[in-house]
Amino acid sequence: MMKKKKSDVFKRKLYRIIFRSDTPLGKYFDIALLVLIVVSIVSVFMESISEIRARYMPYIQVLEWGLTICFTIEYALRIYCVRKPMRYIKSFYGVIDLLSILPTYTSVIIAGTQYLVVIRALRLLRVFRVLKLTRYLSEGNILRTALRASFHKITVFLASVITLVTIVGTIMYVVEGEQNGFNNIPTSIYWAIVTITTVGYGDLSPQTSIGQLFASILMIIGYGIIAVPTGIVSVEMAKASENEKPRCRRCQDKIDKPNARFCANCGMLLQAKNQPDV
Repeated sequence: MMKKKKSDVFKRKLYRIIFRSDTPLGKYFDIALLVLIVVSIVSVFMESISEIRARYMPYIQVLEWGLTICFTIEYALRIYCVRKPMRYIKSFYGVIDLLSILPTYTSVIIAGTQYLVVIRALRLLRVFRVLKLTRYLSEGNILRTALRASFHKITVFLASVITLVTIVGTIMYVVEGEQNGFNNIPTSIYWAIVTITTVGYGDLSPQTSIGQLFASILMIIGYGIIAVPTGIVSVEMAKASENEKPRCRRCQDKIDKPNARFCANCGMLLQAKNQPDV
């Protein structure tokens, strides 16, 4: 019984250190973890440079394996100290923590997969919790709400664009033909996508007058198409920001000024002088 109690106490202490940042040890642990993540990402960048790889590859490999072992132990400790391990494993951070250690192990079987450890960059999102940057998290929630509300509209928009480039690509294949580089319909659709996004690589271009006419029309349409998703998301972000505004407890009217002391609608006292917002 005593061993079980000691084990529970140890788990609680370990949990506070690993998952919480409101204690000195917890904050030091999180900061050290973020530093190791940055070091790991930089080592991957360095490995991709041929000159550095040729000279320092053994040291980079030792560093990467050492960091991966540290992250593996950390992942195991997270599973050990939580009450519901599967809940953590299936969570966003749980999945990211697992994916961040797998590439190094899979590189033993599949060469090159070690570069995928850059997914550890997603773990840097914990910096908002460590540094208590909650105001940025609320702004992130507004963006997420706007993107979610825009999903159906953007889906319809993308479906329309795909239909358009498919039709135009097919027409260009018929008009230009293989003699002008439009060897098949997929290649012609690729050209239509490149043109409508105003990228224009120049590796494929129409030679006939009719083809150039279609290309000009498609380019002009492309400028309008770029503005559509931007406008959709902007409107939804404005709505989400409006909904995030605090409301008066009496009349439920929105408070536009963050430092307002009285409700502009009913005159209710919102906050006392020299007191934080409520």
